[in-house]
Amino acid sequence: MNGLIPAVMAAAAALLLMLGIREWLTLARDRRRFVAGAELITAQQNIETTLQNWNNRFRRTRFGRWLSSELDLAGLPNAPLAVAASGVGGAIVITWAIWVYLAPPLAALGLIAAFLLVRGYLRRAQQRRQEAIVAQLPELARVLANASFAGLSLPTALGVASRELAEPARSELARISDHLKFGATVEGALREFRERVRSREAGVLVSALVVSSRSGGSIVTALRGIADSLEQRKETRRQIKTTLSGPMVTANLIIVMSIGLLLLLNTMQPGTVDKMTRSPIGIIGLLLSGLLFAGGYMIIRRLARIDP
Repeated sequence: MNGLIPAVMAAAAALLLMLGIREWLTLARDRRRFVAGAELITAQQNIETTLQNWNNRFRRTRFGRWLSSELDLAGLPNAPLAVAASGVGGAIVITWAIWVYLAPPLAALGLIAAFLLVRGYLRRAQQRRQEAIVAQLPELARVLANASFAGLSLPTALGVASRELAEPARSELARISDHLKFGATVEGALREFRERVRSREAGVLVSALVVSSRSGGSIVTALRGIADSLEQRKETRRQIKTTLSGPMVTANLIIVMSIGLLLLLNTMQPGTVDKMTRSPIGIIGLLLSGLLFAGGYMIIRRLARIDP
């Protein structure tokens, strides 16, 4: 009996020691994970800070300011430096592809193609955003009419509309409200809105609001009439856009066909395009065909264009 008690105590001590070692190993593992996670977060923060600094420096350049303005008009959250880097990467890839699969003298067209692709991407994004805002203008006119009918001033009504409407009109109206809070005039803020949206519908609505702010009269009836007119115009634009979708597809196919014909010609007879670029007659043929394809594309785009 006397020997059993020391044995039990020794076993208990051993068990406690094992539990302590296990707990210590667990704490050490958790500590290593915490330190590794903290180091990873710190490294990511350092990378983000470095990229942000580079992006800020790029914004101060002339091209960076232009690109930042274009991205803002398009409502894109992309960093200007990232878009520029993507454009440079695309230029390198397109230039290499033209050099390898067509002809080295035509490789310079890769730079032009990359610039046009980036510009077209920005223009298309701006157009989509503009169309989305124009589609919201009837609702905006109704919200302003209801706010004016309730006795609210025009700046207050614009603030209410910035909270009621969805994106992208919400951001534009919030910009107007911020400008008014910092002392800008109603007329100046509305004119900036019209310049950013660039549509006749926005011009009509802004003109009505500017006249109301100058005269101080009631604009409820006018806004409700404008809302109905804008709704009808939106439906008309939708029908016209649907009708003209076919010619737009044809215009894009013209560019695809021009590139496809060159690739097909070079595939059937390797080195043909390269030989054409080294011959005066071949250069003239390439220039004439390029002008014809580009002219057809521009004519169809012009005919199918809907003026804002």
